[in-house]
Amino acid sequence: MATTAYQKLLQSSTKIIAVGRNYAAHAKELGNAVPKEPVLFLKPTSSYLENGGTIEIPHPLESLDHEVELAVVIAKKARDVSQATAMDYVGGYALALDMTAREIQASAKSAGLPWTVAKGQDTFTPISDVLPRSSVPDPDNLELWLKVDGELRQKGSTKDMIFKIPFLISHISSIMTLFEGDIILTGTPQGVGPVTAGQRITAGMTNLLDIHFDVEKRQKQRS
Repeated sequence: MATTAYQKLLQSSTKIIAVGRNYAAHAKELGNAVPKEPVLFLKPTSSYLENGGTIEIPHPLESLDHEVELAVVIAKKARDVSQATAMDYVGGYALALDMTAREIQASAKSAGLPWTVAKGQDTFTPISDVLPRSSVPDPDNLELWLKVDGELRQKGSTKDMIFKIPFLISHISSIMTLFEGDIILTGTPQGVGPVTAGQRITAGMTNLLDIHFDVEKRQKQRS
């Protein structure tokens, strides 16, 4: 059986580095200050979900928040990369959702605790196949959109990112080594909101690709 692009991504990716509050309007809609440097958190690769899969809402939650994002796929090992050469380390791009258990995140934030449980559960990083870098000539001017049951919830442009891709790669690679297949989630535009069981999310990069996922309650598997 041939290996799919999604399977190759799973095999090569060592980590997902997510950037929080990278759109001013999104930071403000959640009552957060616009950051002066990137807000970073890690997600496990076990949270990946292939296009067409089912996003699972874990017990006892009744909803999750959707956050559509441009994902940057790293092409080769990167450590202490300069902004001037950062784009040489980009292998391609994907569209991803950073699903968030907002209640858990709010509780963790108020207690000064990490966001791992709110952001890193199984199926919490739905993602498209990877577009080669050559097919995305201007990643700083991509329109991202997301609909729930056909209703437009999010629509924004990567031109509004506070921290651009070369800066993010340079900054992150000064903190941790990036490897081939690693993913940087570059933040979400405004309009985040809840989805519940029985709903369907569709999202896309205008004129490039689209993805879809059903949302259901998680059924625990017994071993």
